[in-house]
Amino acid sequence: MTQPHDVLFKALSDPTRRAIFERLCREGEQTVAVLTNAAAISQPAVSKHLGILRQAGLVRDRQDGRRTHYSAQVAALAPLSDWTSRMTGFWENRFDALENLLERMDQ
Repeated sequence: MTQPHDVLFKALSDPTRRAIFERLCREGEQTVAVLTNAAAISQPAVSKHLGILRQAGLVRDRQDGRRTHYSAQVAALAPLSDWTSRMTGFWENRFDALENLLERMDQ
């Protein structure tokens, strides 16, 4: 069964997609042309990356005549935040248990 965070990790695993998403987060809504100029890759490649980000819910598109504008959907990162919080708790518990074991071994 695919978890929500799996889709997000897969979408953000590509450095170009991460860069596009980060740019949208920092600079707000952008057209495909602006994103293409900043990415230094072809427009079809940028469009493909945007499609993957859109499917993951990380970006939203808006038509304005012939132009498509994209914006980041930061709230879509919530499953990643939840996952990292759970993993942080898991590892903190493991380190606490290790520390307790080492203290008992020193006695």
